[in-house]
Amino acid sequence: MIKESSLNFGSPLLMTVEAAAEMLAIGRTRAYELVMSGQVRSVKIGRSRLVIRESLQEYVDRLLEEQHDSDSWNYPLLTRTNG
Repeated sequence: MIKESSLNFGSPLLMTVEAAAEMLAIGRTRAYELVMSGQVRSVKIGRSRLVIRESLQEYVDRLLEEQHDSDSWNYPLLTRTNG
């Protein structure tokens, strides 16, 4: 059971797929693809599909891990030389 003191009443626990898409700065279609593939967790309440807020952070964390593991952008620092 969730303790009342652990809830943050300033931000909703669930959001529409459209709102999740906006938070991730992606399109609505891509957001639905993520939800339907299970990469972003969601629940269905009535006819509405709602994204679990914390699953967005989990998704971004997974992306960071995957990209860190296969990061081809690790260039050496360029140093300035006089001359």
